[in-house]
Amino acid sequence: MRHAGARIRVLVVDDSVVIRRLVTDLLTADSAIEVVGTAQNGRVSLAKVAELKPDIVTMDIEMPDMNGIDAVKALRRTNPRLPVIMFSTLTERGASATLEALASGASDYVTKPSNAGSVAQSQQNIREQLIPKIKALAGTRRLAAAGQPARIPPTIPSKISRTHPFGVLAIGCSTGGPDALAHVLPVLPADLGVPVVVVQHMPPLFTRLLAQRLDNQCRLRVTEAENGDKVVPGRVLIAPGGFHMEIVRRGTDMQVRLTQEPPENFCRPAVDVMFRTVAKAYGDRTLAVVLTGMGRDGEKSSRIIRDGGGEVYVQDEATSVVWGMPGAVALSGLADKVLPLERLGPEVAGALMRRSPLAVTS
Repeated sequence: MRHAGARIRVLVVDDSVVIRRLVTDLLTADSAIEVVGTAQNGRVSLAKVAELKPDIVTMDIEMPDMNGIDAVKALRRTNPRLPVIMFSTLTERGASATLEALASGASDYVTKPSNAGSVAQSQQNIREQLIPKIKALAGTRRLAAAGQPARIPPTIPSKISRTHPFGVLAIGCSTGGPDALAHVLPVLPADLGVPVVVVQHMPPLFTRLLAQRLDNQCRLRVTEAENGDKVVPGRVLIAPGGFHMEIVRRGTDMQVRLTQEPPENFCRPAVDVMFRTVAKAYGDRTLAVVLTGMGRDGEKSSRIIRDGGGEVYVQDEATSVVWGMPGAVALSGLADKVLPLERLGPEVAGALMRRSPLAVTS
């Protein structure tokens, strides 16, 4: 195992010589990163991974001989924990392929600029998107290899005791979120009886295709939210990329309000925006879930939810792709439950189906 101060060893996989050089030069300019090799297609990348044993792989999707999706599937058979970051285009075809790659085991993705001829934009994209994700994913892998799970402090007691059954499920996630959602949402029964609202950090177009993919897997109806949508039982609404999603009361109805207010926690949609408004609309009837993701989005609003008598469950460190968002909540003493991914769906379904807030939970 490499010591904590060692540089992160990256393998760059892309069929374009120009892109391989661009990515290599920018990554090498960061003192924490070392590019140990490159590959021109997925098949070559498999041999390079076996030979070079990188800490992380960046992988283009469309390549000759073996594409990135097939390469990820092959890598997962021999290297189940090796982080793989896909390069995606901001097109419907690119977004669909990216979601397929994530479902096949890719850890995360970065989007290529729409204007492939802009070198400066490509450089900025790599600095702002790729490098932070490389560092976050490599850090998570090293902690897991070291066998040093974080010590979770005791949960801070809620100021208000819950007196009503849950009336809404609000979910926030980022890196690794699509796969986590695909584990949690299909477990929820068709007669759930409460609405579900979701923020997944993703750009426009990706969120619509994610909703379509999840709709095919779930017993509940899953759609990308539109402004003015009613928040009703039996429906899952996913915040569209580029918009904050607020849940507001309109008379006797709950509705979606989409805004393009400035990003929060560098994100739009932001989990904090949705959680805050859900807490205001539903009070102690709020159950929030924070799944895998980079950063701390959702931490501040989790405190608001619990101050209002609601509850917050988070994904545990061992099953998170990155334990940033759920870890921030748990380490602040704000998590009512810290659960592995395979238990979250059943636990959430059980909590939402109980009609008494006083029912004993394990």
